[in-house]
Amino acid sequence: MRRGGRVRPWRLPESIPAVVVGGIGALLVGVTIGLFTEPAALLGSGGYLYGTGLLLAVGLYGSTYSIDLGALRSDLSAVVAAVTLGVVLKASLIAGVMVLTFDRPEYLVLGIAVAQIDPLSVAALGKGDRMSPRARSLLAAWASFDDPMTVLLTLYVAAYAYTAAGHEGAPAVAGGGAGGYARGLGLNAALLAGVLLLWWAGRRALRALAGSGAAATAIAGTPRGRRAGAVLTGALVVAMLAVAASGMLMPAVALAGLVVRTGAFDKVVDRAVAVAYPAAFLALGLFLAHGVALLPGLVLGAAAFGAQAVVALGVMPLFVRGLERRDRIGLGLGQQNGITAVLIALALERDFPGTVAIVGPAVLVVNLLHGTSQALLARPPWPWRRRGGPEPEADGERPPERVAREPLAKGRSPA
Repeated sequence: MRRGGRVRPWRLPESIPAVVVGGIGALLVGVTIGLFTEPAALLGSGGYLYGTGLLLAVGLYGSTYSIDLGALRSDLSAVVAAVTLGVVLKASLIAGVMVLTFDRPEYLVLGIAVAQIDPLSVAALGKGDRMSPRARSLLAAWASFDDPMTVLLTLYVAAYAYTAAGHEGAPAVAGGGAGGYARGLGLNAALLAGVLLLWWAGRRALRALAGSGAAATAIAGTPRGRRAGAVLTGALVVAMLAVAASGMLMPAVALAGLVVRTGAFDKVVDRAVAVAYPAAFLALGLFLAHGVALLPGLVLGAAAFGAQAVVALGVMPLFVRGLERRDRIGLGLGQQNGITAVLIALALERDFPGTVAIVGPAVLVVNLLHGTSQALLARPPWPWRRRGGPEPEADGERPPERVAREPLAKGRSPA
């Protein structure tokens, strides 16, 4: 666009974050690489499993790190309802649609694979201003803490679906049974306790080195003190992510993100999430290159997106009060899927062949629906206000007459 003899550089619309374009590009690169490789051989390798676990851990920490703790405390009952009743209801709705549509009982597990909201996607895409901080925190908490519930559902529903599909014995994904799940909870508790203890001890040590009283507070607030705190926090977080990825101890990471924080660490977390998001779609592209089940994937993606709207608009108002209309709509359109769904699909692939071929397209459908809905919210094709109002502006610019009128609406003169 040319203005005043100058050519203005083209920019992405605000409704399409740059990280989305990066994810699409990474997906295409992954598909290209997958055409010349055999990614199925990577499924059992320790490096691949560790890498996907690390991506998931980064997404979980980045999502809970950005949560407004005050908003979380005020909506704690809503978060608990979302990650328990909400996950079960969403999985039931999605699985019901798939089983009724295709008459295959093993498709029960597909509802679990996409029922959760991917925290990596929320952390990467949830920076806009179309939702209030309270609603964004609620969505981030929902996305971060529904994974343990999804794991629990996978443990029991997969065994039922395996038998219903005519197989004998128990699926490999349910190995360990309830005892394995209990051990996982214990390891998560141990990791979380160790991280919090080191966090508390490190802060005490910094204060001790600085002195005591008002002088210690002043020193801790200097650039050198903030730098030292950021370095210690960074080392602790990196170590935690490394340990969590090796044992898939994701609940500990999500809870630690609520406590282990420092202002100097904000940009680092944002950049880590921005790198992990396209890396997740690169991994997805490797497998999609070897075939997709298009129709089941389309139905699964649409069912997942619709189930989120049903739960957010029909159930969540019973547990959270005072949300504005735009926030309710934002939560209803908040379903996003990514590496979490892919990881669950990969775990189920051994017992339910073809799961990745269905979940892969479903992830793309869900994110396409999400992106489209956000674009429509940003620039609706229908008039929101009175007829004859100002035309939509291009490139986020406001017409001069609106600039002059808005201060008057707030009781100020247009200086």
